[in-house]
Amino acid sequence: MKKNSKRNHASRISDIELNSVDAEKEKKECQNNFVELLPPEVTFKIFSQLDIRSLCRASVTCRSWNHAIRHSDSLWKPHCLTVRAVCQREIDDDLESGYPWRVILLRNYQKSKVKHEWLTGRYSNICSPVSLPEKIMYPMDADTWGEILEAELER
Repeated sequence: MKKNSKRNHASRISDIELNSVDAEKEKKECQNNFVELLPPEVTFKIFSQLDIRSLCRASVTCRSWNHAIRHSDSLWKPHCLTVRAVCQREIDDDLESGYPWRVILLRNYQKSKVKHEWLTGRYSNICSPVSLPEKIMYPMDADTWGEILEAELER
């Protein structure tokens, strides 16, 4: 019985030590986290300098960065407007439906890349569906295929 109480006591001490180590680590991380130290306007300015890939990577760095990026819808607007050059109809429809900029970008980014490659003639010489690169294809609606076919006919 005495052995068990010693183990429980040692376990509690160990838990307390771990909690204090975690608290110290969290405090140190907080001191190095510019999102929590700087005003939101400055943080926004820093994040607004990032490209799409970097912004997505930054959003998974830690919780405070994720929260700052995820809840700053205007960070995503310039990237959406770039995608809109290729997917104007799709972006406009999503805006009309009330989607936030971040969601619009998520819904249309991959599609814009594939559509752009089709419109620029990258796949003009493909003779059968078997020849299509499977990994980068994206489902598209009839209007999008109409745009692609028009571009092909003009070549």
